[in-house]
Formats: sequence, structure tokens, C-alpha cells
Amino acid sequence: MAIAFIPKDAMAHQGGIKGMVSDSLSEEGIESVLVILVEESLVTSTDLLGNYSFIDLKPGEYSIQFSMPGFKKKMNTVVVFDNQMSTCNVQLKSSDIQLSEVEISQGKNFNSSMLSLNKIDISLRPIRSSQDILRMIPGLVIAQHAGGGKAEQIFLRGFDIDHGTDIKLSLDGMPVNMVSHAHGQGYSDLHFIIPELIDHVDFNKGPYYASQGDFTTAGYASFKTKNAIDKSMVKLEGGRFDSYRMVGIIDLLDNKTKSRNQSAYIASEYMYSNGYFESPQNFNRINLTGKYHGVVANNKILSASASTFNSRWDASGQIPERAVNSGFITRFGSLDDKEGGNTSRNNVHVQLVKILADGGAISQQLYASHYQFELYSNFTFYLRDSINGDQIRQKENRMLYGSNTTYSRNTSLRGLALKSEIGLQIRYDNIQRIELSHTAERKRIIIPFSLGNVHQINIGAYISETLQISKKLSLNTSLRFDEFQFAYENELETVYNRKVKVQHITSPKFTLQYDLAKEFQVYVKGGSGFHSNDARVVVNDSTSQTLPRAVGFDIGIFFKPSKDILINAAVWGLDLQQEFVYVGDEAVVEQSGFSRRFGFDFSIRYQLMKWLYLDSDINLTKPRSLHDPEGQNYIPLAPTITSIGGLTAKWKSGINMSVRYRYVGDRPANAENTVTARGYKLIDAVISYNRPSYSIGLSMENVLNLEWNEAQFDTTSKLKKEAQPVSELHYTPGTPFFAKLNVAFYF
Repeated sequence: MAIAFIPKDAMAHQGGIKGMVSDSLSEEGIESVLVILVEESLVTSTDLLGNYSFIDLKPGEYSIQFSMPGFKKKMNTVVVFDNQMSTCNVQLKSSDIQLSEVEISQGKNFNSSMLSLNKIDISLRPIRSSQDILRMIPGLVIAQHAGGGKAEQIFLRGFDIDHGTDIKLSLDGMPVNMVSHAHGQGYSDLHFIIPELIDHVDFNKGPYYASQGDFTTAGYASFKTKNAIDKSMVKLEGGRFDSYRMVGIIDLLDNKTKSRNQSAYIASEYMYSNGYFESPQNFNRINLTGKYHGVVANNKILSASASTFNSRWDASGQIPERAVNSGFITRFGSLDDKEGGNTSRNNVHVQLVKILADGGAISQQLYASHYQFELYSNFTFYLRDSINGDQIRQKENRMLYGSNTTYSRNTSLRGLALKSEIGLQIRYDNIQRIELSHTAERKRIIIPFSLGNVHQINIGAYISETLQISKKLSLNTSLRFDEFQFAYENELETVYNRKVKVQHITSPKFTLQYDLAKEFQVYVKGGSGFHSNDARVVVNDSTSQTLPRAVGFDIGIFFKPSKDILINAAVWGLDLQQEFVYVGDEAVVEQSGFSRRFGFDFSIRYQLMKWLYLDSDINLTKPRSLHDPEGQNYIPLAPTITSIGGLTAKWKSGINMSVRYRYVGDRPANAENTVTARGYKLIDAVISYNRPSYSIGLSMENVLNLEWNEAQFDTTSKLKKEAQPVSELHYTPGTPFFAKLNVAFYF
């Protein structure tokens, strides 16, 4: 233990403690460290600079505990004098996750228990790709059905989210979801993220979080990149199906500069794969990223990054069961191997955080992104055009601009601790020549179905208040307001016609947390959220429900029945209002009514031994449409049972092993449940040997080499020689056994 005190700042007949918590390696302040004043059972957490404080303390000796997943817990003793502030600065040393050191408590970070779960997962689970980044979210499963270059199809909490309609995704505060996208509302392509740069993922489920706006119905995930890297790195990977990947991450600053809380690095990634299909997918992707992060003028944090991403691929597309069963093609064959596409994204963002004299913090972020997308698909083969086939092209060119401004401050209300936060978010999408066309051979445009320009503005403002009612009870109430301006110019019309519509929505939310015991926390969440609809729908709709509201509740617990077990369980419900959905593949509007989902989520993290960890997530959901009769009210492709988990071993010798499973149960593929999307059970494994200057690893997917269907749809299609169309299950076959070897060098 250490005793540290520096008398400062006179206070009225009371003393206090303040200080900074930093990383012993980088010397950067650590945000969200849990700080417990043991004698008073007071809890707080560090701010963006790693600062914390306790006020109104009687003179005496106090014990302070500092804890954060991924760091060794530390205990210090501080003496407080009357009318003086004592200072206790500490440095935490990084360490392997020890569940015995994970605390269940609230503090000023109302999401601290879920943050601990997030930190545990990213420390234990191997991240091999951008798909693994998404799998960090308990209960979330994904499917890829266009050669690896298209954004993954997402499933969570009884939603077929498509590519992002009902989950908000962001990277370092910059939105990933694309509104009014050529392929589908909320389209979210995470392939521009280099997985090795992810520091942690802030995620949660439901619509209960004031800072999260559009698309936050099933939940949100905010990915955070590393501010600094420990060592420079070069990694080489090679695997089956002509799969290769190279990653380089270079630290740009020397130790002297880093000791002044400055950091900067650049990173690059190149990937190529022919895939496991009979028709090579020729998939290649390149990523370049640079980031600077530093403390300036003692009370300011400046962060800036720039990145560029480009991807191009061919695809075999989804295939009908009858074509495989008849022997016309194999599971990995194709009826139209001219599918595929290309996409690119260039990003820049700057953020300045300033700690104010009153203890508050103000953050201002500006970002801009240039995005291009072109996708060729054929879902129905020769249903509409018996000569040329039914290939379609979806294309767009977009500029995205935005800003995020927040102000937060810790004060008191009648002697009770109060954290206040207000925020303003502005987003502008300028989408030029957003297109859906009937094409042939990826060369000829036969007929354009839709072509125009979209201008969409979203202004969101919120206020959030967290009151520490007692040492055990906290209440958060918040209110969010969003206004949208949708504008669309149809370039297929001979006369200029710019349609504009303005909509707004108000979303109240609350969370109540109570610590029944030191290791048992109960929470209740309630409130509403929404997702916007495509501008091409909104401007042509005469109803007032083009911003469909989602209303939900969660009742859950965080529980440590022993020092080495952490459990999170919740029952929940979510109602989604009437909405109108633009189907990008067909340029038509589909109407769906009220839907209701009930579910149960269960997560366990168990440290069986000092070197052995178990994790498992089980998620049950009952999704139903409320406007259809019983037996015809199933929600197509909505998952009803999913589970992900595994065993991870970490030895001091440097050998790490992980065996993981993925399970998705059978689910209805249509509203009548006459077609079933088949579930699957898969085993993946990773083994690596890690030394300070190098590492060698082997990763394997689908170890048992099982046949499984990844993306699945009930689709009506017609093959070239068929007289009549057939409606049945169409699917993209899942990955067969896949092994990849990697070697990395650190310097």
C-alpha cells in the first residue's frame, strides 16, 4: 500500500480526494476505472483523462480501491485533512483477465457492469476478422451471402436486421450505418476496420440509451480503436482456398514523446481470397489507417484519424434447393456467377475533449466520409426476363458529414450525486445517383427501375440525468429529440420534381439500478427508440408513421455467485410500430404492421482455473406479427434460439488455445412457417504461441466440416428451362473446414 496526499483547495469544513489513474506502460489516463472509497462505500469512475474525485469527506484515513478488467487491482491509503483536498495518483499494470477482480458496481459510469463484460470478452475471444468483431455482441449472429465483400446480414433479439436496420453501429463516434442506402436501410459495412486496431466494444441491447439515436431498436455497438499501440507489428496469414492476408502496424513516436501522453500510428491491411465456391470470388480488400491521440495543454485531449478502404469481389450468389437436389449444380456451384461488386470508403475525423474548470467535460467531434458502392445480384434468375436473366445493379456515390457535441458534469442535487449530460448530433448525407437497374453480364443496363439523388439531414439532441439516490440505488432518466429532413429528386422523370418531407420524434428513456448486495445488481430499463426509413419511401408516404417507434423493457441482473463466476441475465420485450420498408432489391415498398418480441438473454463468464476460462451466451426469443392471424404471424428469418460460447486457455508459457461453438436453431422462413431456415451447430478453434518478439497461430473454422446453410431465404425463382416459377428455400452454403496459419513479428 502507499500513502499519498497533497493538500490543496480549501473546502467548507470538509475534505476530499482527487487523482488520476494512468496506464503504467503508456502513461495515458484510463477512462472508466472503477474507484471505490471502501469506508464510505462510495463508488465513482474515472473521466476521459483518467481523473476522479470524492468530496465532502470527514478528516481521517481512507482506503481506495482501483479496478478495471485487463489491469491488476490496486489498493491505496489516503489521509484526508479538514478543509483540504488530498491527491492520490496511481498507475495500473496490465494483466490477464481475472474474474475475481471484476467488480459489480455502479459508479458514475452507469454502464460499468456491461462494460466489464465487454472487456472480458474482447480479452478472451480471438478476433480474426471483421465478422469476429460483430460476434462480440452476445446473441448476435451473422450471415454472408455475396462473396465476402458485401456487408454481413445481422440477426439479434428476434430481428432479421438485414444489414443494419435495427442496430446502430459506429466507430470512434463516426456512424457505420448508411441511411437510404442503395441496397437497404441502415446498411453497415464494417470491413473498413482493421481488427487488430480494436481496443474494446461498447455495446448494449434495447432502445434505452439517450446518446444512441437512429437504428437503436435491438441495440447498439460502438467500436473503439486503440489510442496507442504497445509495439509495431507485421503479420502474415495464409490459408485454404487461396486466402492470404497481410497486416502492418507501425508506431510513429519515440518513448520520450509518448511519455508526454502523445501517440500516433499507421496501419495497413491487404486481403485476398478465391473462396470455397467453384467459381473463384477474386476477393481483395485494402485498408490504410492513421491515428493521432494526445493530451494537449494539460486539460485537452485531441484525437484525429484518417483511413481509406477499397474492396472488389465476384460472387456465386444464393441457390435454390431444387437445383442442388436434382444434381444440376453442387452445393458450391452457381446459377449466375456474374454477381459481385466493389465498394470504397474514405474517412477523416477530429475530436477535441476539454476538461473545464468546474469539473465538467465538453467534447466536439467532426467527421466526413466519401463512400461508393456498386453491387450486382440475381435472386430470381429468369423469373422476370427469360432472355437476359434477372440481374440487378445497385449503385450510389455518397458524401457524409457530421458532428457530435457533448457536455457532461458531475454535481449534486440536495446532497445526492448527479451526473448530467447533454448532446447535439448533426448528420448530413448527400447521395448522388442512387440507382437500381436491370442489367446483364455486369455490362449492359437493360432498364433503370430507380435513379435519383437523396439529401437527408438528421439533427438529434438529448439530455440525460443520472441520480445516485442512495449508495445502492441509481436512476437514469433521459429524453431524446430527433428531426429529419428527407429530400429526393427522381432523375427518371422528365420534369424536375424535388420532394421534401420533415419528420420528428421524441424518445423518453429510463434505467433503474439497485445493488442488492456487493455482488448482486438488479436493473430495470424502459423507453422508446426508432429507426428511420428510406427517403424514397418517406417523401411519397402520406401517413405520419415513417419514423416507426420501438417501445421496450428489460429486467435483468448482474450476479457473481462466486469470485470466479459472472452472470448476466435478462427478460425483455419490444414492440415495433407500423412501418413502411423500402426493398432496395426491387424498388418497391412493403408494408408491415405491429410486431412484438419477448425474450430471455443469459450470459456466463467462468474462470475455471487461473489459466482456463468458459464463456457462453444463450438467447431465446418469441417474435410475432400482431396484425396477422395466428399461424400466419411468424416473422420470416427471425431467430428464436441462438448460442455462442467456448473454452479459452492461456498459459504462462505463451501458448493460448480456444475452442468455440456457434449454434442457431431452426426458424421460419415465411409468415406461415411452411418453409424452414435450417439451423446449424459449428465448432471453431484457435491455437497460438506468443513470445515478446513474435507469435505463431493456427485458426480453424467449422472443424467438423459440417454442411450448413449461412444466408437463407424463401424466394420465388425460375430457372432458364423451367416452365413455371417455384417458391422454396434458397441459400448460400456455409464455410466448409477452413484453416489459416499466421505469423506475426513485434518490434
